[in-house]
Amino acid sequence: MSARQALHGAYVTHGDCLRHEMGAGHPECPERLSAIHDRLLFDGILDFMSIHDAPLATAEQLCRAHAPEHVAHIMASTPMDGYVEIDPDTRMNPHTAVAALRAAGAVVMAMDLVLSGECETAFCCVRPPGHHAERAAAMGFCFFDNVAVGIRHAFAVHGLQRVALVDFDVHHGNGSQDIFRDDPRVLMCSTFERGLYPFADDTSGPNMVNVGLAPRSGGEAFRDAVESRWVPAIDEFRPELIVVSAGFDGHRSDDMGNLALVEADYQWVTRRLLDLAERHGQGRLVSSLEGGYHLPSLARSVAAHVSALIGAC
Repeated sequence: MSARQALHGAYVTHGDCLRHEMGAGHPECPERLSAIHDRLLFDGILDFMSIHDAPLATAEQLCRAHAPEHVAHIMASTPMDGYVEIDPDTRMNPHTAVAALRAAGAVVMAMDLVLSGECETAFCCVRPPGHHAERAAAMGFCFFDNVAVGIRHAFAVHGLQRVALVDFDVHHGNGSQDIFRDDPRVLMCSTFERGLYPFADDTSGPNMVNVGLAPRSGGEAFRDAVESRWVPAIDEFRPELIVVSAGFDGHRSDDMGNLALVEADYQWVTRRLLDLAERHGQGRLVSSLEGGYHLPSLARSVAAHVSALIGAC
């Protein structure tokens, strides 16, 4: 890996993302980011990336993807202490709203860095995740759809016309689908495990390529879905930018799902997406963390993903 290759990667995060927590034992915990950061630091990956503090997303940026009433509701729901329950799995503490603004703001910043040419790829190491947050509803650990906010920023500020959103979380990104289902500027390609929350099916539309995978289907089925379903659709769409909702809860060690993926699968799909980004979008790719709850496998999987992003493997 050359210094030139490596420094084409940005790492966007913020300490405020550690202050959001939803109670003892909740899987979407601050330790997720600590485990990732420690692994990337130990492996020397961060030595070859430009590191950035995520800004707070603005109301204008959020409302490009979300109903203004939803944004106002989340901000007004912040408790003075303790927790406010949004749904049975999703709670706010006094720091949640700021963390959510940082998470969305990270993807906005990553878009600016990549689309200005400062770097080719970016990884947003943030929480809360975002891909379950619909236009007018928070759910599934998510408050704002971070990648959706970033994509709409790319359209509004940078003038892009075509963006491919790829989601390989074990759970379907229903929020992203809700926001983009009628937006022809976005092609959304996803894989997920059938029968899991939010109980999506394989129904695809003009700009949606949803591939449900069977439990324990493993890397071979995942790779086949990418090659046979995603790649032809992306090649036909010719995106100017690829954005990744990067969920690592399909790993065989993560009991949130049962897909039996391993680090090599995440590294492979990252390389494959980079090939497509080179072919259609000047190599530009922005990735943002979604799921992944078994800390050791999460850290290893993110390291494999980010290593591929910066050309280290």
